[in-house]
Amino acid sequence: MTLLSYQILKAVADMGSFYKAAEVLGLTPSAVSHSVAALEKELGFALLVRSKAGVTLTNYGEQLLPYVNVVLNSDESLQQAISELNGLKKGKVKLGVFSSVCTNWLPDILNSFQGKYPEIEIEVFQGTYVDVAYWLKNGVVDLGFLSVSSAKDIPIEPLYEDPLVCVLPKGTPRVSTEEYVTIEDMRKSEFVTQRECTDADIQNFLKENSLNIKSSYHVVDDLSTVALVEKGFGICLMPRLVMNDIPYDVDCYPIYPKASRIIGIAAMNPEFMAPAVRSLYKHIVEKYKEV
Repeated sequence: MTLLSYQILKAVADMGSFYKAAEVLGLTPSAVSHSVAALEKELGFALLVRSKAGVTLTNYGEQLLPYVNVVLNSDESLQQAISELNGLKKGKVKLGVFSSVCTNWLPDILNSFQGKYPEIEIEVFQGTYVDVAYWLKNGVVDLGFLSVSSAKDIPIEPLYEDPLVCVLPKGTPRVSTEEYVTIEDMRKSEFVTQRECTDADIQNFLKENSLNIKSSYHVVDDLSTVALVEKGFGICLMPRLVMNDIPYDVDCYPIYPKASRIIGIAAMNPEFMAPAVRSLYKHIVEKYKEV
């Protein structure tokens, strides 16, 4: 087994194609196919399923891939350490983000960081909290933005407190005359909800306040949720940061009791980061830490 064979296996798994993997690696499809076949022969079991629809990992391949990622990430760390000793700042950092961080913070992070470290490449992966946590644990990304409650056993540095707000159709009457929405207001309302993997902090708030909400609408993304609210299908709770991106005409109020999510930057091994990863981690903490 060689480092190249690991790189080829990961590329084929990522691309789902020998041909596309060959293009990325600058090899011929034949060389890629032969490398995988030789690796399978050496290991004694199949790593890939070949079909007309493409190439996918076998169960053995899926179990092996996280270890392959560890080896490749270790090699990347070694190369970065060598560059650092030579006075250079080079390397690649893979960063996992969820949607509101992607739209509100990511452009500024990319511009400001690459202004300081033009030789460090950042590869971005966008997904839900569950996606980012999975990518961190399996070595797909080096760093990932999560809420503190969704990180669970993953080490995380808290950065920013993002209040939850209640979003209502324009002009919706409320029980309270105050400039916030109460639990009683919410208790009488139909909700538009999202899957728990996309709004764990909101689900926690509902449970903590014994809000057994009524909902016929279970969507995935923030934009769809607020679009349904605008058209009068219910109300929703959202982090305030999310509402910066929303173009719909809705009313948005603080909630009582107050609640928030804490956004943080997570890494599986904060004490043993590659130099480029450590540089981006420090840059993000210095730029966004408020809590």
